[in-house]
Amino acid sequence: MIMMKSKPPILPITNNHNNNNHINPSSSFLGSSTMFVQRSNYELPTSHLLISQIDDDYNSNSIEKKPLLSRAFSFAGGSPPSTTQQQRRRRSASDDNLHLISNGEENEGESVATSVEHAAAETFLITRLSFKLLGYLGVGYRWIIRFFALGCYAIFLMPGFIQVGYKYFCSSRIRRGIVYGDQPRNSLDLYLPKNNNGPKPVVAFVTGGAWIIGYKAWGSLLGQQLSDRDIIVACIDYRNFPQGTMSDMIEDASRGISFVCNNIEEYGGDPNRIYLMGQSAGAHISACTLVEQAIKEAGGEGESVSWSVSQIRAYFGLSGGYNLLNLVDHFHSRGLYRSIFLSIMGGEHSLRHYSPEVVVQDPNVRSAVSILPPMTLFHGTGDYSIPSDASVKFSETLQGLGVEAQAILYEGKTHTDVFLQDPMRGGNDPMFEDLVAIIHAEDEEALAKDAMAPQRKRLVPEFMLKLARAVSPF
Repeated sequence: MIMMKSKPPILPITNNHNNNNHINPSSSFLGSSTMFVQRSNYELPTSHLLISQIDDDYNSNSIEKKPLLSRAFSFAGGSPPSTTQQQRRRRSASDDNLHLISNGEENEGESVATSVEHAAAETFLITRLSFKLLGYLGVGYRWIIRFFALGCYAIFLMPGFIQVGYKYFCSSRIRRGIVYGDQPRNSLDLYLPKNNNGPKPVVAFVTGGAWIIGYKAWGSLLGQQLSDRDIIVACIDYRNFPQGTMSDMIEDASRGISFVCNNIEEYGGDPNRIYLMGQSAGAHISACTLVEQAIKEAGGEGESVSWSVSQIRAYFGLSGGYNLLNLVDHFHSRGLYRSIFLSIMGGEHSLRHYSPEVVVQDPNVRSAVSILPPMTLFHGTGDYSIPSDASVKFSETLQGLGVEAQAILYEGKTHTDVFLQDPMRGGNDPMFEDLVAIIHAEDEEALAKDAMAPQRKRLVPEFMLKLARAVSPF
């Protein structure tokens, strides 16, 4: 089903999938976006440790300027830790985080000096790795124009970024840097509702960023606004290129989802109401992760997986791309050059493997497709980074295979309108209201509260939003 949206309707969705199977790592996929400035970072207790770890990663895994790059692992000591060591560290890190939450110490006890040090360390990393990536890409006329446009875009939206950033670093309802795995950047941020009267629905969110500049804080605006509607949001960070390739991104996303599924109850979340969502490249990564997990389960690998597709009530894809074979030339024309894109994916042979739309049509995975949850794909018809046809075709393919799926289109909306400009405009946001209506569809009390919810305040003046839209490089 395809729906063209101009106003936000109430879109109930029935969640009636039953699955007890488990998946196969032999299939993987990708998401899309078309602008990049390297954003590589992960959080550890001190900025010095964070910087030294990244330095070790890059010193031991130099990037050659070749069309295809080898998979970039990041072990500081040269050899990977054993499975037992990984599980012990993961368990220890998770226990530490749960202990901090239970005592309310994590954010409230963080000093201003620590926040400043953390921000300075991240700024240094972003700058250094951005120049490293530019050295790999080369600086041409097109990229100079795009980076200039990106700078102007950020300036026009700065009033909103400042307000969102202040809450991100200062709010006691945001738990930053919860460790979920052993690899670099294996951490997530949790956005918690104001009240804790009963278990809350949960959205596990994978941010976009052209597979190059993705970062968990990019989901802060969505996380803050959904938490105001009594929904917990977990923004999952993951390795970006050149720190990792597509297989690493899927591995990280799967670990993050596993942490949410197995631990969210400790934070007040309802383990029976977990939703998976991704935006742009994150929509692609999360769709690949979901399909790969379904294949593992259907292949009888249930004992080897740490979470199940049956734990996901529904999947939401926002402005995503799901068939790389159809998008690689489009990305090339937009500046994400074919050689770079193939390096991100691990080679041309991987394009089919990381295209969920293609993988689900394989007759050998039909049993895996049957256990997929309901899928809702949001997209703006004015999106020129990833055409809205990407969501339409994927939803039609899923429907043809018996999966409950729909594409909801927003007339004239661009790649960033539905994720940034519209939420910063305040008032009524069609995509946001549609999303909340689906999550709260079976909760009459929550729907009643949504109907009475105050209008969200404007974060950026209208003329600045229009200027940002005009210069957006996305």
